[in-house]
Amino acid sequence: MLDKPASALRLRERLIESERLMDETGCYDGITELSLRNQDPLKFETLHTKLRAYCVSAREMARRISASPGVREVGEMVVAIYTPEGDAIALSNGIMVHVHTMSRFIKWMIKEGYEENPRIREGDIFANNDAFIGTVQVPDVMDVVPIFYEGTLVGWAGAVCHELEVGGITPGGDVCLAQERFTEGLFVCAEKIGENDEIRRDYVIRCERNLRMPIYWVLDEKAKVASCIDMRESVKQLISEIGLDYWMKVSKEFIEEGRRAQLARTRQLTVPGIYRGHTFYGHVTEGKPGFQPLGDPNWLYNIPIEMEITTDGKITMDFDGTQPWGYHSMNCTPAGMDGGMFVTLTQHMNFEGLVNDGAWMATELKLPHGTWTNPDNEMVATATSWALLLPAYGVFQRLLSRSFIARGFVEEAFVGQVNSPMIEMGGESQYGTPFGMAHFECAAAGSGALAIKDGLDTAYVGWNPESDMGNIEVWEQSMPMVYIGRSIVPNSGGAGKYRGGCSFVSTWLINKTSHLRLHTSEHSSRVFDNGGMCGGYPAPTCQKHRAVRNSDIHELAAKGAPLAHAPGIDPHVSDYQKNIGGDHVVVEGPYITAPHKAGDIFSHSYNGGGGYGDVLERDPIKTAWDVENGFLTREAADQVFGIVLKDDADGYPVADIEATVERRAAVRKQRLANAIPVADWIAAERGRVEKADFAPEVKKMYASAIKLSSRFTKDFNDFWNVDAISIFTPGAKP
Repeated sequence: MLDKPASALRLRERLIESERLMDETGCYDGITELSLRNQDPLKFETLHTKLRAYCVSAREMARRISASPGVREVGEMVVAIYTPEGDAIALSNGIMVHVHTMSRFIKWMIKEGYEENPRIREGDIFANNDAFIGTVQVPDVMDVVPIFYEGTLVGWAGAVCHELEVGGITPGGDVCLAQERFTEGLFVCAEKIGENDEIRRDYVIRCERNLRMPIYWVLDEKAKVASCIDMRESVKQLISEIGLDYWMKVSKEFIEEGRRAQLARTRQLTVPGIYRGHTFYGHVTEGKPGFQPLGDPNWLYNIPIEMEITTDGKITMDFDGTQPWGYHSMNCTPAGMDGGMFVTLTQHMNFEGLVNDGAWMATELKLPHGTWTNPDNEMVATATSWALLLPAYGVFQRLLSRSFIARGFVEEAFVGQVNSPMIEMGGESQYGTPFGMAHFECAAAGSGALAIKDGLDTAYVGWNPESDMGNIEVWEQSMPMVYIGRSIVPNSGGAGKYRGGCSFVSTWLINKTSHLRLHTSEHSSRVFDNGGMCGGYPAPTCQKHRAVRNSDIHELAAKGAPLAHAPGIDPHVSDYQKNIGGDHVVVEGPYITAPHKAGDIFSHSYNGGGGYGDVLERDPIKTAWDVENGFLTREAADQVFGIVLKDDADGYPVADIEATVERRAAVRKQRLANAIPVADWIAAERGRVEKADFAPEVKKMYASAIKLSSRFTKDFNDFWNVDAISIFTPGAKP
């Protein structure tokens, strides 16, 4: 217990005291009563609304300063206001993943003694993109500036932008070939990059000499600093109106109210208990240049999650049983896991906008040391951490949805987010200059279905609630490729009474360059990483990349011959193969190979979401509309949904209701005929388990999970009535 008043404490002492009070009282900073809120609730709410408005206004101003299409077009930015100890008070819309990651960054500096060296002074600018300090991945570059009022540190203003190029071993931001941090790109490790509200020239020079396309990074830094200064001045003006003492108290009451509001919302919407979910992530690297996997070239990740909701509304997520970290770019850090939790909560429980770090304090993550969620080696890469984060938090959304349904809030149920594979590139631009960039049209994949309607088509990703693919014309200004097609991928949404949202495929003609390196990341192959709910099917995830080298497209265009603008619906022979001459290439999973040149063609597709409910309950009329508009094929309507279609007088598909009823009755009879008791199925599968009759990747997955987690081992043994250690790690002591 410290005897000094809070105002007399050094910053590090203040932070330690705040954490002690939280542990002791269970309330943020020891605030057991919201006295200012109780005295004048209207003033309290008005002030918080003002703070949020400051954040939103600063973000929109910065977006217009930034030159980066990732920020300007897609909205990959967020700004927030923090207490002196680094806890988020209010935030803007945008990539709300980073509200608590930025909090970790500020707290890290405080605990490392930055108040003494390099000192924290008015006008200073600090930056960070080190995930082990506080961010998700290298391209998430955050800036913070301290807010002083009459010589007293009263808070921080912070902003994050996702950079399109970071100078890694592969061009772009999500450096898929990074296997250690030393290949991820330009790190800024909680550095002071500016003084007197001006970014240091030597820092700009470092960016210019270490990035393929530094203009976006540098201009984004200026945009972030401008937004922070704007928020800082707004907060100082507010303090001059309400008084310093009131500000120091009310800013912390906002956070405690946020904590209580999260608990109350959980109690209102959910049923207490323990919920379990599971997903997998498969990564195929066999035969791909640049990957250096240890052991098997193809990786399978096991992601079991246990969610506990207590009677007071606290949510705890336990990742015990997941896989160890590896020499690849898909590892995460506790900061990144916090970010995944935060962006999920702000979309599905705290969507009214009055959320802050209090919501994070009402939850808990249990991240086993040594796993991909919490590596025990800070030298590992985290460049594509979303590859595992997204399926993991898709499970979290489905677990929450189970509880919503149990409480009766069916309309809140949501099947969950999906992986959104990204295309990145670099080399020589169409202007003859070096370049590198990530293409962020991936911010508009298909969402999972809801319990009351279909998912969103090409309009959702979990990491950016404002999902926007951006304008084709803007992307074409930044890369040596022009679009020759962008279309819906039929059957890409998971089937169900309500289908998942469909994804899209883009096709480009490589243009005005002799050297273009293309690569893609965050693919899950050969397993479903995005399940359905209540009988709904998962969405397909085994995507194919198609390229045509040395194509004759210019000759075809000159003759006015038909061109292919999409792969088409034939799974065996693409429209490219039917209509375009050249060397055709088909690649599963991540795409990385020899450079392309002008005249080549490349296509990249994204992922749809999982379905909800029994496919035999889907509306036949809605399905006919889907077929007419290319979201579904006739074959899927018949074979998956049991819906019979016929053509009307104008040749459009319409549902044959009577034939559909008969068809579905036959399907239900066949289901019963094929069904076996669960006990019989378990007995048959137990024989496979005892023999470890699995693919090599599955064996390796189980062996690593069993080695790390005694609880997973016990659960496995109890369910199958076997000795997992002797099966998957022969020779090991039980």
